[in-house]
Amino acid sequence: MSAIGRAIWFIESHSASDISLDDISDAAGLSRYHLSRVFGLVTGHSISGYLRGRRLSAAALALIGSSSSILEVALGARYGSHEAFTRAFRDQFGITPDAIRKQGHVRNIALVEPIKMDPARLNEPEGPRFESLPPMLFAGLQETYGYGDNAAIPSLWQKFNSYFGNISGQRGNAAYGICTHIQGETETFRYMAGAEVTDADDLPEGFTTLKVPAQRYAVFTHRGHVSAIAATMHHIFGTWLPSSGLQHAEMPDMFERYDERFDPHTGTGITEIWIPVKE
Repeated sequence: MSAIGRAIWFIESHSASDISLDDISDAAGLSRYHLSRVFGLVTGHSISGYLRGRRLSAAALALIGSSSSILEVALGARYGSHEAFTRAFRDQFGITPDAIRKQGHVRNIALVEPIKMDPARLNEPEGPRFESLPPMLFAGLQETYGYGDNAAIPSLWQKFNSYFGNISGQRGNAAYGICTHIQGETETFRYMAGAEVTDADDLPEGFTTLKVPAQRYAVFTHRGHVSAIAATMHHIFGTWLPSSGLQHAEMPDMFERYDERFDPHTGTGITEIWIPVKE
């Protein structure tokens, strides 16, 4: 079982208990920091968001399927008061616990279902090969996304592609999708659609820059449609990295490299995934 699979199993087996990120990290065999970074990349959820969603989903089912009071259901979901539970429930589902109980069904809310570890997702990508790169400066369009709420990334690329090839100081003909972890934040990450540049002069309005230090990378090859890249990420972060004897370096989390072997019109071809690593 992969490290992420172990984390999901632990959450599913202990969500009714008072568990912490340390507990989940120990079960996964990864550090808190590492697990927080890769869980979202692999599953599309933050750890806290997934745990909260699973507890509230179980609570919603309990509200319509048991005679327990709302406070009893709240305590079972690890909330200390009726008020705190109602706020969290409404934020998650857009409806109050009392309304769910009165209507007697959950057909109008989106329950968070258990993440299934599909063995097909563990197919090994090509690689890695190892490369060392000097410091790099990237420029592009950057947005902050919640794990699981990154459906707008293709539209970010659509905006960026209108500039690509005409960016002042652009180096080479490769585009980069760069993920960076927000320190201290487990719910969101930054994503830049960008290009390598020689300097930050005369950039288009709305562009931002990112300096990446000199470091060593493990480089994997993803073949096929870019929408299936999560399967490659799953193998890299859930299986390969924990058993590689290497550590994930500080910044960025990873970047996708799109060169002439990738067709941006169809979304198919070859994508390279570069993971910064250290001994």
